[in-house]
Amino acid sequence: MTFEQLAIFVAVAEREHLTRAAEAIGLTPSAVSSAIRMLESFYRVELFNRVGRRIELTAEGHAFLPEAKAVLGRAKAAELMLAEMGGLSRGALSVHASQTVASYWLPGVLMRFHADHPGIELNLTIGNTTTVARAVLDGVADIGFVEGPVDEPALSVTRIASDEVILLVGRDHPWADGRKLAPENLVEDGAWVMREPGSGTRAVFESALSAYGIEPSSLKVVLEFPSNEAVLSAVRSGLCAAVVSEIAAEPQLRAGHLARANFALPARQFSCLHHKERRLSKAAAALQQLSREAAVT
Repeated sequence: MTFEQLAIFVAVAEREHLTRAAEAIGLTPSAVSSAIRMLESFYRVELFNRVGRRIELTAEGHAFLPEAKAVLGRAKAAELMLAEMGGLSRGALSVHASQTVASYWLPGVLMRFHADHPGIELNLTIGNTTTVARAVLDGVADIGFVEGPVDEPALSVTRIASDEVILLVGRDHPWADGRKLAPENLVEDGAWVMREPGSGTRAVFESALSAYGIEPSSLKVVLEFPSNEAVLSAVRSGLCAAVVSEIAAEPQLRAGHLARANFALPARQFSCLHHKERRLSKAAAALQQLSREAAVT
């Protein structure tokens, strides 16, 4: 068994798709398929079921996946340790970030980091709060940035910046007139477009609803989207309401395409995550410090 075979197995297991896995790791689909078959043949165990054009993990594959990730994580940690013996002159840093942070706040921080440490290769993966926390837990990410609440004892959560979450509607929506909304109006009078479950934006909104005594499942959710841009586009073209980060909505508000409804929501925090039991690399520590400084400036 080689590290390359393990990396191929994890890539396919995470995507359950040979071609997408091959694209992600820079190999041909045939090379990926061959590596998986060699692994299965040598150990005489089926890790995947082939169902038509689909591929899915077997029970054995599910059991093996966390072990494979752990081995790759330890190998990566050893590589980083050696690279860091020369300081911050070379190495790699795997950064996972939830969508709002990754799209609107983090890019400037990463560019400053690259200017300070051009020898460090930055690899950014965008997900939502839940997937980012899982990546840090599994050792796939060295450091994570999220906008939603994280309740995981194994993770260190450092607050680095604040963000406003606002309620948005299209220009023709009845709530665009600025009337003050009561909590019950959100249930009785509104249809909603939402981010997907696991999104930090959605989690903050649902927490606020619960504080008002409203069950989040009582909202009339018409559509769910995996991106802020899709949510904003849907709100602009229809008569639904949505909750989005103010920094994501600002261009559309400024252009007059959307209106801010008169309902206050609590501010939220952008947070930096790392695993408490894993040594924070010099590169990760430097990025964390830079993110704190960016929040101040």
